[in-house]
This record gives sequence, structure tokens and C-alpha cells, in this order.
Amino acid sequence: MADEFIGCDAIGLGELVRKKEIKPAELLEVTIQRVEKMNPKLNAVIHKMYDQARETAANWSVAIQKGKAEGVIFCGVPFLMKDLFAEYKGAPFHEGSRAVKGYVSKIDSELVKRQKAGGLVIVGKTNAAEFGALPTTEPILYGPTHNPWDPSLTPGGSSGGSAASVAAGVVPMAHGNDGGGSIRIPASCCGIFGLKPTRARNPLGPLFGDIGSGILYEHAVTRTTGFGGSPGRHLRTGRRGSLLCTPQGTPVS
Repeated sequence: MADEFIGCDAIGLGELVRKKEIKPAELLEVTIQRVEKMNPKLNAVIHKMYDQARETAANWSVAIQKGKAEGVIFCGVPFLMKDLFAEYKGAPFHEGSRAVKGYVSKIDSELVKRQKAGGLVIVGKTNAAEFGALPTTEPILYGPTHNPWDPSLTPGGSSGGSAASVAAGVVPMAHGNDGGGSIRIPASCCGIFGLKPTRARNPLGPLFGDIGSGILYEHAVTRTTGFGGSPGRHLRTGRRGSLLCTPQGTPVS
């Protein structure tokens, strides 16, 4: 089942879930299998949230049966959060630094509330450069994340854990944020799509109204740029010489 969905983008997976062609719980278990298979090679996911994700997937299954998921574009779609800025209540929040090791988030950031309302099933948190300060992802706290095209190379930073996970087919889309290239650099290094959006397009509240006079933006890295969901419908960047991925961007099983 896993290979069937690796090539789908997030909108396509959400459509399959709403059409009842796959259950949220089934899609989640495929994703968990991918995390467990790929993460030892990548060191991209630094905190697993499987129990919370299973509960969320079950809730979306009920919503679908009751007809309450219409228009929820990402209904049941697995998603990973970068461990920087945005917070998930009850989850560790370390921002790649030993200075805040042990801190647990007390709230959901507004962005996370919207991700949940949009149907995303948050499976875990991804590695990031310490406080997002570097264009690589190799914090002392968790160690380096590896590029799925070549594990001897960096996936870039600071959203390297998210980018590596998307490039390796673990999830179709993952959270990232960008001040000086922290979405764009990893997207380039990993052959996926990343955009630094317009100022104030996505929320930073309730803890922040603005960061760095508008320099920092929340967004995501994704497998495709399009709005259709069929595998092969969109062109993807390909590279030669991959150990973990084929030249078309699909992870080797």
C-alpha cells in the first residue's frame, strides 16, 4: 500500500480520504511505517507523536462518516511539524537547542490550530538548526539530518528535517518557516518545493505578532506545486546518483 501513495500530493491524499478510498487511520499507519523505515537513515523526525496522531485520525474518520468533512481539503493527511516557533500543546519544544531541552508547549500556536482544523494529522516533529540560525540542520542536541539523495550531504536548513522527510516520501508536506532562506535552502537541497510567503500571510500568534520586523514567515515544504492530486500529474525535480531516492523523486522501497 505504501508505494501506491508515495507519489500523491497532500491535496490528492485528502481527496482520497474524503471519497472513502482510504481511511485516515490506514494512511497514518503507512506514514508511521515510512518514518520507522527512513528515519534511521535521515535523522529527520526527532519527536514521534503517534498516539496523538492516531486519536486525530480516528476523529476524522468519525467526521467523514457523519458528513462533516466536506471541504476539509487536507482531511486525514499526515503532516510533520518543524520544531521551531510554532508550538503544539503537550509536545516537547526545543528549537534545536540544549538551552530549552525539557520544555513542553503549553499552547497550540494559531498556525497549528489552523493546521488541525484543515484536516492535517500531525505525526511528529522534525529536526531544525539551533534556533533556526544556520543554513544546515545539525544541532548538537539531536545531531545532523541527512539528505535523502545522498546521506553524506546536508538537506540544508533550518527546515532540513521537514525537507528531508518530504523528499524521502515520508509525508507529502511538512511545516517550515523562513527568515533568511530556511524554507528555500532545504527545498533546493532536497529537490522539492518551498516558498517564503508574503508578509503576514500566515499567523505567528498568539505569542508573536511579528518577528524581526517581518523577516520571519511560517509556511511549508511540499512535494508538488499543483492543486491536483494524482501521482505523476505534476513534474518534480529529479537528480542523479541517489542512494535513497530514484531520479524521479520517489523513495526507494
